[in-house]
Amino acid sequence: MRHIVMFSGGAGSWAAAKRVVEAQGAENVTLLFTDTRMEDEDLYRFLGEAAANVGSELVTIADGRTPWQVFFDERYLGNSRIDPCSKILKRQLSKQWLREHCDPAETVVYVGVDWSEEHRYIRLRDRWQTEGWRYEAPLIDAPYLTKAQILAWLKAEGIAPPRLYAMGFAHNNCGGFCVKAGHAHFRRLLSAMPDRFAYHEQQERDIRAYLDADVSILTDTTNGAKRPLTLEAFRQRVESGAQIDLFDLGGCGCMVDVEDITEVA
Repeated sequence: MRHIVMFSGGAGSWAAAKRVVEAQGAENVTLLFTDTRMEDEDLYRFLGEAAANVGSELVTIADGRTPWQVFFDERYLGNSRIDPCSKILKRQLSKQWLREHCDPAETVVYVGVDWSEEHRYIRLRDRWQTEGWRYEAPLIDAPYLTKAQILAWLKAEGIAPPRLYAMGFAHNNCGGFCVKAGHAHFRRLLSAMPDRFAYHEQQERDIRAYLDADVSILTDTTNGAKRPLTLEAFRQRVESGAQIDLFDLGGCGCMVDVEDITEVA
């Protein structure tokens, strides 16, 4: 039996891999990392140290494009509902690798979803079992771990957690950027990495011109009505001291948020 851990470069996937190795042995586990080519530079440091700590083979695959290149190629700007970036650069790519290298009857695939998001794992599991693939999420089982406990575990093993966590980011994907992120997350990106925010602001400006459409990653809701809110307008709102929703973090679910099972057929 082969055991494939979707190794994202985050603390959760490391903890999941540790549990799988404890049960199955390091020699029977493969760590699969899908590179979006837009990761924070510290992710690669963490990835190498975390993989060495787990003791299993690390396999890195990449489409070669960044999320923004995908948006331009697909002529669609990702948002909180639809994410062509993770669909193409993460889900489709990993499924292609699995089909080329693994027999579903002899393979178990693991994701780093924890007990607080068990519903997302169940949706993923139920969708892919129709194709014969078996998915498991080791962190949904006891002993239940919080994010703080996982980070403490990392430090106890001599591994510095990804720097984005210390900067206040909830995940370590795409360099702190995510089209599914909310206002509070982008406020963090603007504050912690203004140059990186400026890059994404310009990319959004460019694709709006390219598509000749009033599209944006973020939305503004006023009196129940939603309208596009560009990153430029959002930045100006923050800089003016206007109120934003500090609890609107959004969510990153590259591997588990599958809109349609036909998307990876």
